[in-house]
Amino acid sequence: MKLAVHVLVLAASVAPVVCAHADNADTANKSNNPLNLAPGANLQDYYTPKLFDSNAHIGPQITAPTADQDELGTGKWQAGLAAIAIDSSPRGLLGALVQYQSSFAGDHDRAHVETTTLQPVIIHNLEKGWYLRSTGTWTFDLKNNPHYIPLGLGGGKVWKSGSNILNAFIEPQWTVERKGGGLPKFTLFTGTNVTFGN
Repeated sequence: MKLAVHVLVLAASVAPVVCAHADNADTANKSNNPLNLAPGANLQDYYTPKLFDSNAHIGPQITAPTADQDELGTGKWQAGLAAIAIDSSPRGLLGALVQYQSSFAGDHDRAHVETTTLQPVIIHNLEKGWYLRSTGTWTFDLKNNPHYIPLGLGGGKVWKSGSNILNAFIEPQWTVERKGGGLPKFTLFTGTNVTFGN
């Protein structure tokens, strides 16, 4: 957690010295928009220090049966569909990502998994490449009935380095509604993105 905060602070403080500011909203939108067709690289991390009704910690978020404790994963391979809609304006981005997944293989002792997630995407552009963000992913287990809804409020900074756009952000997310145990109470979502050739 401390490392993520230091990375964001360092990126924001060094950026004006080595790179030109990303002064317009178009640059920020290109970096934050998942529908932007430009090639890019994203490094993102979800850190969840405490779960409801559990003393375990959560590891990387992938949909494969890799958890070493039952509380930390479904024990199933999952596949499904996704759809996204984004509205881009000088003020920022507004949209949502919806995903549906169903288990098709894995530990036979574990329950079948069928999940839907809804990730609102709210980005509000500020001056000089700064922006506010809220992108907490709402998760609903359609088969076994647990769910949780986190709300996030964070910020980030985009800047240009030659023809590339660099982006660093941090977004604390608090679970405001839940049903079931082993769900995150609080998550710190951090990331750095590079959009090439813009």
